[in-house]
Amino acid sequence: MIKFSKEIQLMALADNDLLKKADVIVCLEGDGYNRIPLTARLFREKWAKLVVISGGYNNPPFSIPAKDLGKALVKRGIPGQKIILEEKSQNTREQAKEVIKLAQKKKWKRIILVASHFHQPRTYLTFLKAMKETRIKIQIFNTPVRDLLWFSSTPRGPRIKLLEEEFRKINKYIKKGQLATIEETIEYQKWKERQK
Repeated sequence: MIKFSKEIQLMALADNDLLKKADVIVCLEGDGYNRIPLTARLFREKWAKLVVISGGYNNPPFSIPAKDLGKALVKRGIPGQKIILEEKSQNTREQAKEVIKLAQKKKWKRIILVASHFHQPRTYLTFLKAMKETRIKIQIFNTPVRDLLWFSSTPRGPRIKLLEEEFRKINKYIKKGQLATIEETIEYQKWKERQK
């Protein structure tokens, strides 16, 4: 019998979430413009009425700041007044803190979280930790960009290597107390699946 590791469970949870209508779609900067088509499609399909683009880190071509990603969304027909730019954050932890603060302020109950497939597991753990620290409980739905090649080159190397790097970061940041643990994530997922 095959025993599933916690890492496999995390990948399954982060990659196979059941999508529900939400208050907002949150698109994290990173991986160039690759997250914009999915974000635009989700908005056009009316999964949410607002989009937040989070990230002020400016290191093209991999890290494009929120203002430029916002312009790319507008070019895809998303109305500018439906886009909120979060430009303060410089990394995933700061993105999670800033977005969760926005969720608390605007009383959002559900968010759709868009990152690339290699980054989604750490993103999920980071957002759950920020939510716990803020003492709010919202439903976070993972919607990774799946139509990206694993072995083609990016400015930071092939995505399969980036996935390895992500799991090293997950182990490191869990030890530092900066991410939810995989066990906490499983319990949260059980709670989320019981919600209407």
